Amino acid sequence: MTDNLKKGRVQAISLHIVSQWDTDEIVSLYRAGGWWEEESEKDRIPDLIRGSHRFVVAVDEITGVAVGMGRTISDGVSDAYIQDVVVRKEYRRCYIGFQIIRFLTELCAEDGITWVGLISEPGTMPFYKKIGFQPMEQYVPMIYRR
Repeated sequence: MTDNLKKGRVQAISLHIVSQWDTDEIVSLYRAGGWWEEESEKDRIPDLIRGSHRFVVAVDEITGVAVGMGRTISDGVSDAYIQDVVVRKEYRRCYIGFQIIRFLTELCAEDGITWVGLISEPGTMPFYKKIGFQPMEQYVPMIYRR
């Protein structure tokens, strides 16, 4: 780990809008978020990337490694949802997650999408509030399970 990284400053992170990316790197990021189930089909990752409204990868330009990601799902017209935002543990607290979220919301605005939502994981609400997200009072996220 570099001294800059230890101090919480990363000088060479770039964000890329992608339509494809190395599958193993994306799986590694899903694992870093605790979201990858070993029975998941990693050959579906390219479809997941292409099927997203926008898929953004944060790259450490010194190492060339993908250190974070995030995506929006949308019809491209009215609403968008931010999903799968994750930053590798050793790169957290370096404002990379903030940059990913801000970039995704700016891309939505450029497309005329003004309603952008997300579901925050437990304990992450303060992070999203700092960026400008607010709880939707009296609304409850739900999931369909068979």
